[in-house]
Amino acid sequence: MVLRAPVGGLYRHVIDLTDELGRRGHQVGLIMDSSLGDSQTDKRLSSLKAPPALGVKRMPIPRLIGPGDLSAIFRVRKLAKAMKVDVLHGHGAKGGFNARLAGFGRHNMIAAYTPHGGVLHYGQKSPVGKMLHTIERGLLKITDAILFESAFAKAAFEKQIGKVPCPGPVVLNGLLRTDFSPLDPRLVEFDFAYVGELRALKGIHYMLDALVNVKRADGSAATLILGGGGPDEAAIREQIEMLGLKERVVMAGVQPALNVFARAGVVVMPSLMESLPYVALEAAAASKPLIATDVGGVKEIFGPTSSALLPAGDSEALRAAMQNALDAPQAANAEMETRLAWVAENFSIQKMTDGIEKTYYECLKRAK
Repeated sequence: MVLRAPVGGLYRHVIDLTDELGRRGHQVGLIMDSSLGDSQTDKRLSSLKAPPALGVKRMPIPRLIGPGDLSAIFRVRKLAKAMKVDVLHGHGAKGGFNARLAGFGRHNMIAAYTPHGGVLHYGQKSPVGKMLHTIERGLLKITDAILFESAFAKAAFEKQIGKVPCPGPVVLNGLLRTDFSPLDPRLVEFDFAYVGELRALKGIHYMLDALVNVKRADGSAATLILGGGGPDEAAIREQIEMLGLKERVVMAGVQPALNVFARAGVVVMPSLMESLPYVALEAAAASKPLIATDVGGVKEIFGPTSSALLPAGDSEALRAAMQNALDAPQAANAEMETRLAWVAENFSIQKMTDGIEKTYYECLKRAK
């Protein structure tokens, strides 16, 4: 498994897949950037039932394309050769870039790729977007499989990059059986919770604007706990101050999503862009009512409750939904139960690993 940043939903996907493949008898190794991580990076590694059989290698993997990539590609290729790996599976834009170029020209080894949003978040008309999309089109020629985590991701990829010339199955992200456990209601102390990266494309500024006029049944002001870290933390703190929300919003830092969910009645995901977000899956599995925007593959997670999704970038729609969740908790809980059943049926780690493992075997058979 090759990835750049060992954080967030992409990292959880890689860790869960590594664990399940190891349980099935496969030898797996991880290659990731040496300069990135958060408080959950090592905790997720230690949560594995057994250490990755091929180890964990940390090396410099730059975010932007440049001379540093030559060194990273060479080192990944050298490791793959020494370990005689059958599959190089890149996750995210840079993971996919390094895995596919490192595997170029190698026989009896396949290069697989899961975008996880990545380059699809860049506009087709922006200079950076044009460059990245051109690179992606070039890499298609040396890609043995692209595993999409949602139908949305595949449709977006084919619209922006082009038709996939290799196996390109949709394999939905999966949850563990242990994820499906209600949280202790006695821990609730906030009305709303947000968990995720603190950056503009997550739409947090719209949620804060919405929160200003949300009231509880007794007329008191609603509260919010924010879990996460990121490049826009200072701007978010400034907005909280400007809106007079310092007494109503707590920034809890980076910690497990369930720790934050447990402290609030309703989860809010106001994103402007997403792929197939784990935070929405985790909130559903934890039996938490969820307010979310209609972006990326979120509709696939909401299933029969997708009519509840909100337009992105609309503070008034968020305010109305947040107010309604407090005014009509029984309706919010009924919707949550419907969504819980849908997620439990369609998003399991077993199904996810089955689909990925099947694709590996099919591509290896073709490569021989």
